[in-house]
Amino acid sequence: MKVLLLFGLVAVALAELTRFEGEKVFRLKPTTDEHVTLIKDLARNMKVDFWRPESPELVTIDIDVDIHIPVAHTSMVYTILNQSDMEHEILIEDLQAQIEAQMDGPKVSPRAHTYTKYNSWDTIQSWIASVSSANSALMSRQTIGNTYEGRPMNLLKIGKQTGSTKPAIFLDCGIHSREWISTAFCQWFVNEAVSTYGSDAQMTSLLNEMDVYVLPVFNIDGYDYTWKRDRMWRKTRSRNSGTSCIGADPNRNFDAGWCQTGASSNPCSDIYCGSRPESEIEAKNVADFIRRNKSTIKAYITVHSYSQLLLFPYSYTYSLAADHAELMSVAKAATNALTSMYGTKYTPGPGATTIYPAAGGSDDWAYDLGVKYSYTFELRDTGRYGFLLPESQIKPTCEETMLAVKYIASYVQKNLY
Repeated sequence: MKVLLLFGLVAVALAELTRFEGEKVFRLKPTTDEHVTLIKDLARNMKVDFWRPESPELVTIDIDVDIHIPVAHTSMVYTILNQSDMEHEILIEDLQAQIEAQMDGPKVSPRAHTYTKYNSWDTIQSWIASVSSANSALMSRQTIGNTYEGRPMNLLKIGKQTGSTKPAIFLDCGIHSREWISTAFCQWFVNEAVSTYGSDAQMTSLLNEMDVYVLPVFNIDGYDYTWKRDRMWRKTRSRNSGTSCIGADPNRNFDAGWCQTGASSNPCSDIYCGSRPESEIEAKNVADFIRRNKSTIKAYITVHSYSQLLLFPYSYTYSLAADHAELMSVAKAATNALTSMYGTKYTPGPGATTIYPAAGGSDDWAYDLGVKYSYTFELRDTGRYGFLLPESQIKPTCEETMLAVKYIASYVQKNLY
C-alpha cells in the first residue's frame, strides 16, 4: 500500500505545470519566398509553437506570423532573424510573466464562479449545474455524450418552454483549449440570456420564439489540461496509435473537405486532422446532436480567438458559398454592431480568403449539412496578448460580441420562414 502511495506521489510530482520562463512570442512579417522558406525551416529544425497561422504549412507571403519560441532556441532565432532582412518584432517578452499577468481580474476564492474571470473546468461544471437549476423555467441541460477522458459534455438549452419544438441556434465555445476568452463568452452569453429575459425586448423575443443551445466548453479535456498542465495546449487529449503524440485538432476533424488543405495527417501537428472524420469523440458528439436536430437548428455559431474576425463558409475551398452575398451582408452588419460599442474593428469574410484555407472545420460542416447561417468568431485581440487576453478585457470583449451575436440571432429569427 505504501509503495502504491509513493508511486502516486511521484506521478503527481511529475505532472507539474509546464513553465515558460524567458520564452518569447515573435511576430514575423514575411514579404518574400525566402522569408517563407526561412520560417518553414525554423519549424523543421526546432519545436516551434505557431499561434497564427496555426502551422508552418499555412505560412505565406504578407501574412503576420506569430510564433512562440522555446527559451533554448531564442538566441539562435535572434541571430537568424537579424541575418535575414525579414521585419520582426517581439509581441511577448516573457511568456510565463504574461500567463501570470493574464489573471488581472478581481481576486475571488479560486472555486467561486465569476463572469469577469477565467474559470477552471471544475468551476464551470459546478456553474452549469447551478445556473440551470436556478433558471429551470427558461433553461434545461442534457449530456450529449462524454469526452475521451470521460467528462460529460453538458449542453444548455435556453428558451421559453412552449410545449412545441422551436427553431434553434447552436452556440459552442472552447473547441481549441487554449482560447480561454472563447469559453468566457459562452458563460457570459448564458448569464446575459437569463438575466435580461423579460427586460431586454430583443432577448425576450428571441427566447420566446427560438431556443439557443449553448455548449460552454467543447474541448473539455484539453481545457482542463491547459489549467493543470500546459497553458498552451490546443488539441483534444485522445491517444493516437503508433505514436506518443496526443490529440487531434477538433476543428480539422469534421467531414468538410476533411484533411485536404490547411490540416495535417501528422499526429504530432497542432492541426492534425485525426485518423478519420469525427475520430474525436467530442466532434462526433456535437455532429450527432446537430444531425439529429438539423430540422430545427437554423444557425450555428462557434467562438474562437484571436484575430478579430467574423468568418463564414468556406474555409476548405476558395469557392464562394451559395449564400455568400447574404452571409456577407449579415456578417458586415454584425461586425458594425460590435464596433459600435468600443470601436473594436472586426473583419468579416469567408474563412479561406479572410484568414487561411483550413479543411474539416465545424462551420463548413454545419453549412454543408444545411445550417445556412454558420459563423465563426475570432475574438480579441490581434496579437498583443494572443491567447493570453487579460481578464480585465473579458467584460468589454463579451459585451461587444453580444451585440454581434444578438444581431445574427435577430436576423435569423426574422428570416425563419
